[in-house]
Formats: sequence, structure tokens, C-alpha cells
Amino acid sequence: MPKDTHRTATADRAQLQLPEQVTVVVAELAGAAREGLLALAVGTGLQVLQAMLEEDVARLVGPKGRHNPARAAVRHGSEPGQVTLGGRRVRIRRPRVRSADGTRELPVPTYQAFAPTELLDQLALERMLAKLSTRRYRVGLEPVGTQVEHAATGTSKSAVSRRFVARTEHALAELLAQDLSTLELVALMVDGIRVADHCCVVALGITLDGTKVPLALAEGATENAAVTRDLLVGLRDRGLDVTRPLLVVIDGAKALRRAVTDVFDHPVIQRCQLHKLRNVTDRLPDAVASTVAKRLRAAYRNPDPLVAQAELEALARELDRAHPGAAASLREGLAETLTIGRLGVPPTLARTLRSTNTIESMIEICRDHAANVKRWRDGQMVLRWIAAGMGEAAKQFRRVNGYLHLPALRAALDQTIAAVTPTKEDAA
Repeated sequence: MPKDTHRTATADRAQLQLPEQVTVVVAELAGAAREGLLALAVGTGLQVLQAMLEEDVARLVGPKGRHNPARAAVRHGSEPGQVTLGGRRVRIRRPRVRSADGTRELPVPTYQAFAPTELLDQLALERMLAKLSTRRYRVGLEPVGTQVEHAATGTSKSAVSRRFVARTEHALAELLAQDLSTLELVALMVDGIRVADHCCVVALGITLDGTKVPLALAEGATENAAVTRDLLVGLRDRGLDVTRPLLVVIDGAKALRRAVTDVFDHPVIQRCQLHKLRNVTDRLPDAVASTVAKRLRAAYRNPDPLVAQAELEALARELDRAHPGAAASLREGLAETLTIGRLGVPPTLARTLRSTNTIESMIEICRDHAANVKRWRDGQMVLRWIAAGMGEAAKQFRRVNGYLHLPALRAALDQTIAAVTPTKEDAA
């Protein structure tokens, strides 16, 4: 919800005043009572709402039937209106008030507070992401009584679909417009998600305090350098500092690496160790793959990056003759799979940064929320669903394990500039 709209809604609610005497007609609620406590509460609430509306009118106009020559407003009858209730739009009689000179209509605070549809949009988003289809939307709503149910609107398949589209469009626009100038990132993860014929590249940031922040997504036919570059340029345009060293965790795709080095001034790249392990073992027969996998894991667990690199290079030489494809795969980007070791990242934090599991977990949440979609109409629909899924994933995020070590990682990254920047003495 936009900030101005939120403030207006809050102000409207602040003006609400419950009448001192609210009379509930119990006889009219007998049928609702038989349908359960919630239906009874709804019936009572609607009666209270009508009393509040009349009280608003009395405050604006004055008591009914009393002549008041100084009054600033007059009653102007009523008309059909709707309020939001339990995921529905419920019909009521809306009282109208006009200024005494008849030039303008005055708002009724209670009606203004309960008439907006933002809550319906949010409910539609939550239920659709919880895999409730538009056809069965009514099934997921609270029972409010037969009489109210028959008079309610806004629960049809088309109405729910329109609200969901509007809400996901808002989620996508909000994701792609968030200001990143105040975000102090230590690590950035980039990965792709394939949906039908579309491939989306998503970005997830990790801040200095360990918070995981969904940053952006871009759609293309493949996970290529152009799409990734556009995504990263968008981050830069929205204020992300690309001049400071940043740990960038990728799955090893050459297109991702090329885009990262094109946009960031001092990227420190960590290739996913798990992807490397799978890439190598996929090129080996099963009898050899298990042994090689054990040696790879042992090398990656070695706290000394120089020893670990020597062990991996020795393994590649052993594979050269019998399995040259696996040996070439192991050598490709080998040093970048050991970046966290060279930065001195402690094991607790290293478990998070050694692979792309963190961003893949977010991607799986997006997939799970969209599991019921059977027909993807276009790329815009894909973007809307993924943006909504990223928003839901963010609600489940916790700070990364070992986040207390992130300041030390920040310092180690900053030192990478000092290591490659010549001093005045060197220049002389």
C-alpha cells in the first residue's frame, strides 16, 4: 500500500468513534447464531457498523428532527454501498451528507475506513500463493452466515484474478523500484530460475548484519550475460555501490561471471562448490564418482586454501588420462571455488557462502507458491509470480548463520583493493 494511502487509512480509523449506546437487535441474529459464533459476530458487527454510520451523520449534521440554523451540513438520504468483510464485499446502506450550501458531499469517516479494497487484494495474494485456486476461493473464506454470504460480492473467479494481478503487479514494481543506496551489502548471490519457456535471473543480497534481501529479477530466454548485465545495471542505477569490493556467489556459469565483472569494479567471485562437485562427478562413472566426490569435499573442508588448491590440482592430473572431461571441468574456475578460504571466512559463515543454496532456497519457495499454475501466458505473468514469491520468501528469512563474522569479511574484502592498488612508493 502506498505511504500516503496508508496514512489516510490510519487517519480515518483514528476518527472512528463507537457510539455510547449500541443497540443490537437479538431477534434478527437468531438465525446467524444457529450458523456458528463467527456468523453471529458478523451479524452483530454489521448492526454496530450501521449504528456507527448514523452516529457519524449525527456528529456532522446534528440530532435528527432538531432545527439548527447554524449547522454546516445536512442529511442527503442514502445509497447502496459496500464494505470489506472476511474476503468479500458486503452490501450496506451508505448514508450521505452534504454541506449546508449543497455544493459538496462530505465524507463519512466510518464508511471511508471500511470501504477500501486493499485488504481484499492482500487476502487474494495470500490465498493464491497458498495454492488456493480462483475457482475455490470461496472455500478458503471464513463462514459469515448464509444471509451475508448470498449478498456478498467480489468472490468470483474473475474478481479474485483481477485483484491478484493488481497485487502482484504492485509487488513487482515495488521490488524493482526499491532504493538500494542505503543498503550495505557484503555478499550478492545471482542465479537463474526456469519457468516454462522463460528464464529469470534473480539476485539476493546479504547485508552487514546478516539480513537476506531480495533485490531484483530479470526475464530472458536463457541465463545469458545480457540479461544478467541488465539486472546488475539496474541494481547500480537504484543506488547500489558497485565500486566497493563485494563477494559475489554464482553457480559457475560463464555468462554470470562476465556480467558481474562488467558491472562491478572489484567483484570477489566465489563459485558454488556444490555445482562444481556435481559438474565433475556427472562426467564420471558411478564407481569413480563417489571416490572423487569424497576427495573434493575433503579438499573444500581444508582450512588452508593453498593446500586445498594443491589437492584439487593433483586430483585433476590423476583424472587427465582416463577422464579428461572431468579433469577439464575441475580445472575450470578452480581457484574461484576456494575464495572464501582465501578470505579467511570461519566455517559457520562459510557454509552459507560456499554455495548458492541460500538463493536456491528462495527460488524453491517461488516454485512452490506457483505449483498450481498450469498455463503461463507470457513473461510478465512469470515476473509477477516470481516477484510475489520472493516477497513471501523474505517473510520467512532469518539472518544467515555466522552473521557475527560478516564485519570481518567486510574488512577482508576491503583489503583486496589494497592488495592490488599500488602505493606511492611502488609507483615511484
